[in-house]
Amino acid sequence: MAVVTDTPDITTDPEKGPHKDNGLVRRRWLGRILGGSRTMALPIGVLALFVLVAVFAPWLAPQDPNAVSLADSLQGTSADHLLGTDQSGRDVLSRLIYGARTSLLGPLGVVVGATLLGVTIGVIAAWRGGWVDSLLSRVIELIFAFPGVLLAILLVSVLSAGLKATVLALAIAYTPYMARMTRSAALTERHRPYIRALEIQGFSAGGIIVRHLLPNIAPLVLAQASLCFGYAMIDLAGLSFLGFGVQPPQADWGAMISEGQVALLQGAPLSALAPGVLIVVAVVAFSLIGESVADRIRRADR
Repeated sequence: MAVVTDTPDITTDPEKGPHKDNGLVRRRWLGRILGGSRTMALPIGVLALFVLVAVFAPWLAPQDPNAVSLADSLQGTSADHLLGTDQSGRDVLSRLIYGARTSLLGPLGVVVGATLLGVTIGVIAAWRGGWVDSLLSRVIELIFAFPGVLLAILLVSVLSAGLKATVLALAIAYTPYMARMTRSAALTERHRPYIRALEIQGFSAGGIIVRHLLPNIAPLVLAQASLCFGYAMIDLAGLSFLGFGVQPPQADWGAMISEGQVALLQGAPLSALAPGVLIVVAVVAFSLIGESVADRIRRADR
């Protein structure tokens, strides 16, 4: 798992005051980091297309994704079935379109949950320091000892197989990555001159964190979240492949690969290969965005 640890050098002009100058520097810096780029245009466009497909799935799918027709089992491409059918006679294209919903929503839940928990833990540890930092760091190291997939399997055995249990487990497993990156960046920001100036002026810790510290580390969090999204998509697809994630007959790219194993052996590979290709494309797109943002952060830091 790649972890972004660099953080930009943001300072203020004491004569202008920490509020106005720091906010101006922050806005310009965020603009350089998140501004338009040809490198990011293609992956962003691909992900936007996937999102639109997931949102408008009921209108885009040519057929009912769960309609079983054994008479049409393992049909090849045709006008009625552009990507053929699976072993149950269900339209592969329709299932791919509907599968985009769970395949994107699941990793989003993992990243949102891990980001909220990780950023909270990391900021508290960096701001308070001392025994609080030591305690939270030990907890994070303890969670690191459990692989995400193993933790998901354990949680599924306690609860039940399904998307909610696997998302919850992976969100906990991914929290240390976000927490360690946030703590590293927040520690650097914690000792910036503008933070000290704000404290001297009597501003509350919560106000400083929300209005200044968090916005300044936001690009780092975004870069790490983008990378985590790709890893989470792979893990969730793997868990669905093993039968712990999304349950049939609900369409999901990982589950479709598992269901398509028999079809693959019988000479009808599209039902298994098509979702696999989409997973690879989505993961590469998120990785490119994360690496591009991280690269801009490193250039801005120089």
